[in-house]
Amino acid sequence: MAESFDADIFNLAPVAMWIEDFSGVKHQFDVWRQQGVTDIRAFLREDLARVELCSKNIRVLKVNDKTLELFAARDVDHLIANLHLVFRDDMLDSHIQELAALWDGDSRFSSHAVNYSLSGQRLDIQLRGAVIPGHEDTLGRILITTEDVTEREEARRLEQSNRRYAEGMFEHSPVSLWVEDFSHIKRLIDDIKHRGIVDFRVFMDVHPEFVRQCMSEIRVIEVNKATLDLFCAPDEQTLLHRLGDVFRGEMDKPFREQLIDLWNGNLFHQREVINYALDGSERHVLLQFSVFPGHENDWSLVQVALTDITARKKAEAYLEYLGKHDVLTKLYNRAFYADELNRLARNSLRPVSAVVIDLNGLKNANDMLGHDAGDALLRRLGEVLNGVVAAPNHAARIGGDEFAILMPGADKQAAATMVDTINELLKINNQFYSNAPLGISIGVATTEQGETMEAMVRRADINMYEQKKAHYANFAMPGGHTAQAKKAGI
Repeated sequence: MAESFDADIFNLAPVAMWIEDFSGVKHQFDVWRQQGVTDIRAFLREDLARVELCSKNIRVLKVNDKTLELFAARDVDHLIANLHLVFRDDMLDSHIQELAALWDGDSRFSSHAVNYSLSGQRLDIQLRGAVIPGHEDTLGRILITTEDVTEREEARRLEQSNRRYAEGMFEHSPVSLWVEDFSHIKRLIDDIKHRGIVDFRVFMDVHPEFVRQCMSEIRVIEVNKATLDLFCAPDEQTLLHRLGDVFRGEMDKPFREQLIDLWNGNLFHQREVINYALDGSERHVLLQFSVFPGHENDWSLVQVALTDITARKKAEAYLEYLGKHDVLTKLYNRAFYADELNRLARNSLRPVSAVVIDLNGLKNANDMLGHDAGDALLRRLGEVLNGVVAAPNHAARIGGDEFAILMPGADKQAAATMVDTINELLKINNQFYSNAPLGISIGVATTEQGETMEAMVRRADINMYEQKKAHYANFAMPGGHTAQAKKAGI
């Protein structure tokens, strides 16, 4: 009656069960021990044929119905006749663990193995074995269960695959990525709110040390390779040790705005900031901040992505420069001059002076020596004016050979001093270019009571043309060229 009950339990068990005879394996163990084998694991791995030999010495005595179902066998004979299809490929390596446990005298063993159904389906198996009491010496009866854990293992492999994919995306992203912990900052901001502070911006104006404290509470968890490349860091440890060299200068201003975003509950935001590489060079970056899903309540895991926009910013700066400057002379251009003139007209600051300059002889230089020679004269005059004029004054090339200097807040004496300085620097320049001296005509004017900017500049322009007319009149007179040349230094 008891044997019938045990048989029913065996056949009705919800897990695949095997009763096997390992006495042949025990005999093979005894032979190897007599041959001096001590490390069974190394011995079996040295030649997997020895594992196969042990497998052939195992006899299947009985299996339950769940085993037949799991391995898609019609009956016991069908299963036993095709065991070579069930236990194959990577099964041998896990079989070594079972054999080693029995070699060591353990009465129980377990391992993860891969089996195959007779229909060819790959099965992840959690194998457990126990020597049936009374058979410890011979290993003649061992109960083995093979639980199908394929679904669980596939989920684990998928999770590992997704993890490797995410890690690969992080590590090999062309964008600088930082994983950081903002939880301390979250607690600081929550504390401020609990204290009844409503206007956070005003609070930071009054307590600028709060911003610095928040910056010091950022915990960097990980950075990727693109980050090391962007900031010229040899390794992550060096970068993290020198973060003060990276986030400096005006960095507290955009970080302050970032804190305001967080205060307002904006957990995803972006802005342009300036950082610095470890070699001291400037990096313009687009900072994109996001709190990871599931961490909205504590900000313990956030991602900061930094896209290098240095090249773009340089291009924008150069385009802006071209929009305001004359490329040849490096002075401001006519468009800037017109805007500055309008700005000064709207401004109440008075007086304002203007110096209008014309380069003498440019047409003759172009006609006789070529445009390269004419361009050289223009560049030299640009060097002179750039050396003389500094903010708030501005010098501009407003025509082919015509230049102007606008001097806000300058009276007649300041304008006269500017003209004297230009002439002195012009003489020095001509000493270095004695074979091609520069000659200029200058007109000066200072605003009078109630006079418009346009009227004042027109007077300076008229004064310049009167001097230019006198210059050419001297050249036209007999002997005038020599006299004027000596006088003007050209």
